[in-house]
Amino acid sequence: MANSSAPEFRKGATPAEVCKNLADYIVTEMGRKEGPFHIALSGGSTPKLLFRLLAEEYVDKIDWPRLHCYWGDDRMVPYDSPESNYGMTKELLLDQVPIPAENIHPVPTQLAPEVAASAYTEVILQQLSKNSDGLPVFDLNLLGMGGDGHTASIFPDSMELLQDRRICAVATHPETGQKRVTLTGPVINASDRIVFLITGEGKAVRLSQVLAGGELGAPYPATHIRPTHGQLLWFVDEAALPA
Repeated sequence: MANSSAPEFRKGATPAEVCKNLADYIVTEMGRKEGPFHIALSGGSTPKLLFRLLAEEYVDKIDWPRLHCYWGDDRMVPYDSPESNYGMTKELLLDQVPIPAENIHPVPTQLAPEVAASAYTEVILQQLSKNSDGLPVFDLNLLGMGGDGHTASIFPDSMELLQDRRICAVATHPETGQKRVTLTGPVINASDRIVFLITGEGKAVRLSQVLAGGELGAPYPATHIRPTHGQLLWFVDEAALPA
């Protein structure tokens, strides 16, 4: 893409409507490009709705052999753990659709955290094209936002990951101490399309602060997700919209 532009909002009355809007958007964006389509997925409750929808109503609308799936972050837990972002996606979506196994690229959480981050970096660099800065470019990067304003596994106490020049890094949850592997800020911002999927009134206050930017939004990692050459889109429901 040429230059980044102002964020775009796709609003829905309910989480289900927002997920339908996003599913349609994915179909449209895949139709704009030939060849492989590389998407980084996220965990969370709203993506569960999206993945169920894709599995139930979009099996015949998506060219699954072209789709390559990655994860923007994941916890260092076994794939069959209920805390695994990959495991959740596998159960709700990947096991239900005809996507080739070789197109699925989970974080290797069975490895030690630093080793996993390095190994996942190699996978991403092998699969994706790179921009002029040498950063891999995802066609679409799906993000959520926590109540503390974190996105992927970049938390308010680890803002340095927003500038980290590595592809992947080890993150630590500030309360539980749980280790995770996450994409870094520069890689997220290098994506062609960055999509925030946010629903529920519990996110409204934080979303208003993030969208306000400046000093109000500065403490929150989500504020600093600004594509360098791509497009930023917010898929939100009415409950999450600032008053």
